Amino acid sequence: MPTLTKLYSMQEVYDVSTYLDDHPGGDDVLLAATGRDATEDFEDAGHSKTAREEMKALCIGELDTTSSDIPELEIFSESQPPGYPNKLANLTKRYWAVPAAVVGISVVIGVLYLRKK
Repeated sequence: MPTLTKLYSMQEVYDVSTYLDDHPGGDDVLLAATGRDATEDFEDAGHSKTAREEMKALCIGELDTTSSDIPELEIFSESQPPGYPNKLANLTKRYWAVPAAVVGISVVIGVLYLRKK
């Protein structure tokens, strides 16, 4: 079947590094899908019509499924601005507090609830 767009290898499809700061769900969602097909993740998230239209605008072509080239996971690209690896490292340090806070608050609420009984 003929294609209307350019065919890209797995390594060339969807470079979202410039969209990390703008993604409403946070950059960690995009980073979790690095190096693999995230179509199922996108569909499971229940994106709005606006998000689907925005995705169409970001589409640069189609994946060449005849190629079995799947690149190694590359989180730090040489084309990234200086200091970008440090930014990613700082994000992972910063986000550990959210799950820890949720667990801590849950434990406190559980203890208070059991004391009332």
